[in-house]
Amino acid sequence: MTKYKRLVAAGLTMFSAVALAACSNSNNSDVKSGYKPSVKMAETYQNPNKSSSTYNDGTLKVAEFSSSPFAGMSTASLQSKSDDIDVYSPGSVSLFKTNAKDEIVDGGLANLRLDKKAKVATITLRPDAKWSNGDKVVAKDVEYSYEIIASPESTSQHYSDNWGAIKGMKEFHTGKAKTISGITMPKGPNGRVVEIHYTKFAPALKFGGNSFMWSSLDPSKYFKDIPIAKLGASDQVRKHPIFIGPYKLAKQVTGESTSWVPNKYYYGKKPQIKHITIQVVSPNNFTSSLRAKQYDFSISGGVSSEYPQIKKLKDYQVVGTLGTSFNYLAFNLGHYDTKKQENVSDKNAKMANPNLRKAMMYALDIGALRKKFNNGLAWQPNSLISPYYKQYHNDKSPRYTYNLKKANELLDKAGYKKKGKWRVQPNGKPLKINFGAMTGTPASEAQENYYLQQWRKVGLDANFTGGRPMESNKFYANLTKPKQNTMDVFEGGFGVASEPTPTGIFGRGAAFNIGHFVSAKNDQLLNNMNNDKSWNDKYRQKQFKDWQTYMQEQAAYVPTSMSISWTPVNTRVKGYDARPSATEFWSSLSLTNSKPE
Repeated sequence: MTKYKRLVAAGLTMFSAVALAACSNSNNSDVKSGYKPSVKMAETYQNPNKSSSTYNDGTLKVAEFSSSPFAGMSTASLQSKSDDIDVYSPGSVSLFKTNAKDEIVDGGLANLRLDKKAKVATITLRPDAKWSNGDKVVAKDVEYSYEIIASPESTSQHYSDNWGAIKGMKEFHTGKAKTISGITMPKGPNGRVVEIHYTKFAPALKFGGNSFMWSSLDPSKYFKDIPIAKLGASDQVRKHPIFIGPYKLAKQVTGESTSWVPNKYYYGKKPQIKHITIQVVSPNNFTSSLRAKQYDFSISGGVSSEYPQIKKLKDYQVVGTLGTSFNYLAFNLGHYDTKKQENVSDKNAKMANPNLRKAMMYALDIGALRKKFNNGLAWQPNSLISPYYKQYHNDKSPRYTYNLKKANELLDKAGYKKKGKWRVQPNGKPLKINFGAMTGTPASEAQENYYLQQWRKVGLDANFTGGRPMESNKFYANLTKPKQNTMDVFEGGFGVASEPTPTGIFGRGAAFNIGHFVSAKNDQLLNNMNNDKSWNDKYRQKQFKDWQTYMQEQAAYVPTSMSISWTPVNTRVKGYDARPSATEFWSSLSLTNSKPE
C-alpha cells in the first residue's frame, strides 16, 4: 500500500466543533504554539502474542472515512482523489520497489537502470507479472500510461512540466506529434523492456514517486479499443477494472464499497486473507464504528479530534508515521490555457495583490486551531514541504502567525480602504470574496466559519461560495475547470510522492496547480531542483529551501496543516506496517480471530 499520493485530497483534517479561543504567540515552544506534533506512536503492529490461523478465511474489514461517495476511478493514471486510491489499493502496486530512504531498488514489478551520461532510463519488467485476467504485463503497458497522461484529449491531471524532459513529450502533449519519440520498446510492445530518453537527467529519478517517471502502468490490451478521451467513463475503468496487485476486485458498489479476493496471478508475496471489504463511512461515525468493532482499521487515516477516545479503546492499537500530505488555503489567480497546456496568472485577478492574500492569512490563528483541536497529531506548517523530507525541508521559512494589526495595515497599504462596514478594491469597486469549502463534520465546518469570521473582522466581505460548503465531488468538479470565478479562496489538500519535487503540483504546466500561480521565479526554482547542478545535493537542498521561503512570501498556496498519518488497528490484525518501505502491505496482513475484537 503506498503511503504517498500526489493528488487533490478528498477531504480535510477534522476538528472539534467547539468555539475557538484565540491564543497568543507567547508560548515558549513550538509544540505549545501548535507548530510541531507532540504525539509519538509505533509504525507497525505485529501482534507478537498471537499467531495466524484459519481465521484468514474470514474477511478483513476496512473503513474509508469520507463525507462523500468515491468517484470510482480505478486506474492511477486518471485518479485525482485520495478516496479512489484508497478503495482500489488492494489491487494496486507500484512499478518499482523502494528502500527506507525511498530509493528505487531491484526486486519489484520492474527494475530500473539509469545511464546518466546517455540520459536514458531503462525499465525491465519481471517475466512472471500478469494482470488479474491472466494477460501478461508487457512493455506497452508501461508506455501506454504516458500516452494516457500526456494526451491532449486526456482527462488526467498528472501531467507536469518535468515530463517535458522526456524527448518528444511536449510535442505529443500539445498535439504536434502522434507518438512520444523518447519512449521506445527495444524488444517490441510485447517485450519486457522500455527505454526513456531524456533531454535533462534529474537526480529525482533515483527515487520512487518522482515527477520525471510514472510509477504505475495500464493494461494496454484491455483498454485498446477505447479512445483516451473516453477512458475515464468506460466500463473497463468504472465497472470491470483489472489489477496487477495481490488482490483482484470481486465486487463493488460504486461510491460505497469495494470487495476483494486474492489475485492468483500476482507475482509477489501471496496474500493470506481470503476476503477484504473497504466501506465508505461518514467521519462523524469514526469513534462509534470502531467501538462497535465494525472495522479493523481505516485506510483513509484517523480523525485527529477523536484521538483521545480512540487511544483508550483496549482492542485497538494506534499505528502511524510522519505524514507527507498537507492541507492549505489557496487563491484563484488565473486560469489554465488548454491550447498551450499551461497555467496563466492574471495580473487583474481579484486576489492578485499579494498583500491582500497575506492579510487574510495574518487574520487567522492557524496555530491555535492545530493546538486546540488536533490533540498533538497535527501542526501549522511553515512550508509546503513536510519535515519527513529531512534534507529538503526548510525549518526556517516564515510562518503566518496571528496578527490582526498587521492584517489591517497590509490592507490599508495596498489600497483596500473601508467604505462603511466593508473594504473596497483599490479602484473603489466593491470587494466580495467567495470562499470555497467542502462539507464535512460539524467540526470542520466550525473551522470554515472561523475563517469567515476572522476575515470579516478586518473588513473583508467574505462568504461561502453558494452560501454553504459543497459536496466534495461538486467542489472539485468546479475547481478543476480550466477557468472558474466562483471561488476566490479555497481550502483543499495534496498528498505528496516519496520524492518531494513539487513541480507536479505547483509547476506552470501542472493541472493540479488549481490556483494558477505562475511566475518566472517559481519556474526557475523548480527547474533548479533537478538541473545538472542538482546532482550536488547541497545545491539541491538550497533550491528546495529557497523555493519554500519564496512560496510562503507569495502566499498563493499557504499550508494550514500537516499531520501524523495514523489509524487505529484492531488487535486481531497481525503484520500491519505503516512504513513507506512496506511494499507488500496487503500481502503481509493476517487475522487471529473471526471478527474484530
